[in-house]
Amino acid sequence: MFANVLLPIDLNHPASWNKALPMAVKLCGSEGTLHVLGIVHDLGSAMISSFLPADFEKRALQQMKEQLDTFCEENVPEGTNVVVHVEHGHVPEHLLHAAKQLGADLIVMASHPPDDLQTMLVGSNAEKVVRHATIPVMVVR
Repeated sequence: MFANVLLPIDLNHPASWNKALPMAVKLCGSEGTLHVLGIVHDLGSAMISSFLPADFEKRALQQMKEQLDTFCEENVPEGTNVVVHVEHGHVPEHLLHAAKQLGADLIVMASHPPDDLQTMLVGSNAEKVVRHATIPVMVVR
């Protein structure tokens, strides 16, 4: 079993946790800690950000934290040590940063089935995490 398992999820996409959550819980066992991570995506443009309220990022992070807390209460089995974290920015970069900060010894994450055109044009978060992670990554499909 692993002491610290990091599970990034997107609440808007159940495929990001349907299969990955049970696997992560199992790999934590009764002694490990499951770290559930939500990332508020970076808008990618200062021009777009200028149209948003000044406290947009703070409110978005707070809302995500509340939603993840509710999600964990409803979906993580009782007796599992679980901690919720939220970040803001580029998904692979902040996921790897969180793994390092939390002392994670495993990342469990979902990935969509490969699609050469989509991967070439957009890139896969899982692919980037696997390529740059210094700890094991379990990709669940």
